[in-house]
Amino acid sequence: MRGMLTVFMVTQLHLDDKAANLQYGAIQAFVYAFTFIGGVFADKILGFQKSLFWGATLMILGGLVIAFSPEKLFYIGICFSIIGTGFFKPNISTMVGQLYHENDSRRDAGFSLFYAGINLGALLGGILMVYVGKYYSWSMAFGLVAVVMVISLINFGFRRKSFGPIGLSPLAAKGVAPSRQRALEIATYVGSLLVLPLILLMVTNTRYTDLFMYIIGPATLVYLAWEMRNFTRAENRKLGAAIVFILFSILFWAFFEQSGGSLSLFALNNLHGTFLGIPMDPNAVNNSANSLFVIAFAAVIGLLWVWLSKRKLEPNSVVKFGLGFLLLAVAFYVFYATLFFADADGVTSLEIFTFGYFVITFGELCLSPIGLSFMTKLSPQPIQGLMMGMWFLASAYGQYLAGLLGAGMSSADPNASNVAKLVSYTDGYLQLGIYALVAGVVLIAISPLVRKLMHGVH
Repeated sequence: MRGMLTVFMVTQLHLDDKAANLQYGAIQAFVYAFTFIGGVFADKILGFQKSLFWGATLMILGGLVIAFSPEKLFYIGICFSIIGTGFFKPNISTMVGQLYHENDSRRDAGFSLFYAGINLGALLGGILMVYVGKYYSWSMAFGLVAVVMVISLINFGFRRKSFGPIGLSPLAAKGVAPSRQRALEIATYVGSLLVLPLILLMVTNTRYTDLFMYIIGPATLVYLAWEMRNFTRAENRKLGAAIVFILFSILFWAFFEQSGGSLSLFALNNLHGTFLGIPMDPNAVNNSANSLFVIAFAAVIGLLWVWLSKRKLEPNSVVKFGLGFLLLAVAFYVFYATLFFADADGVTSLEIFTFGYFVITFGELCLSPIGLSFMTKLSPQPIQGLMMGMWFLASAYGQYLAGLLGAGMSSADPNASNVAKLVSYTDGYLQLGIYALVAGVVLIAISPLVRKLMHGVH
């Protein structure tokens, strides 16, 4: 669904490119910002399993609301999805981390396989969203979001026993009375529904998004500092290393998430509709190429880390992050290079564009699944949900910046030609390539310092 938000807003809600990029950034920022809140409530009250069920239920409702009237109820349905994702996304990732012992070398490979599973859904959903939405019915496309989430929830319900104690409510372990526990859970459910009007106000007015983003990040750091008083110096140094990764991930996602914003509109307006002579919708490629490549290579990369680890050759996580940025830089140079393959109408090569996604995928695989694994390695058990939420909160800031960057690359003239749009976007991609290159070099340069903070975590 994410990959078609800007296309839907431009073609159905009639926003211009700049407004759609800003709106996309706001929606995605709130989606990821609420993962921090969901992580805190999972740590303190619900546990990961109940948080996952509640989040999935809200996401189902969100899809159904939009499906009922896409043009009129789009933002209301999106608000349900924002809160639902907040309870869902960080907690299932944390549960994966808890499947492994503390020093299990298979953890990074496990997260890579988990990441491949996520992208299988993104591949199938991304293709369906494009073809059903653009060529048949937007109501049916958004309805599919609810249908497939119901299937996922049923699947998880049948497999809950295999998790044992993983993800159960922390209140029971603390000896909280069942009646008190139930009251806190109900209060969490009701409270998450009561904030819907506030979220709707903030999502539909991007100036409120700015204010929210100015507040939530510093407030989160203050809350983390309060929690850190309960841990040892070594544990807090590890948390300091995690913060370094979180800050750099903001930059990575600000660049990477052009896929749902500017790259989505670039695909809509500036790409040929054939791939190697085969008719293909450019938005379908934009929405699914990355997922296809992740599925094809995530397990390979995960097994590569295991193979290198057994031979004591595996690069540490800081270097992996640095490599992710360097590959990201190369990918944006490829997107920039599409300028040289354009025709007189400003329409360029879908093949070159797809190759850019091929490169960007390897950068993502060096960072994102490793980052998920890393948060569970560096975080003390009592705040793993919090730290996973902070990892996704960094994504929120990345999404927010992605919207601002995409809006900045958009042509100021809403009636601009395809040629003008092509030049405007590709010039922006060249700049992003330079910034990613600098970030990668800096990260690799400071890797010895960060490794000291990690206290042996590889």
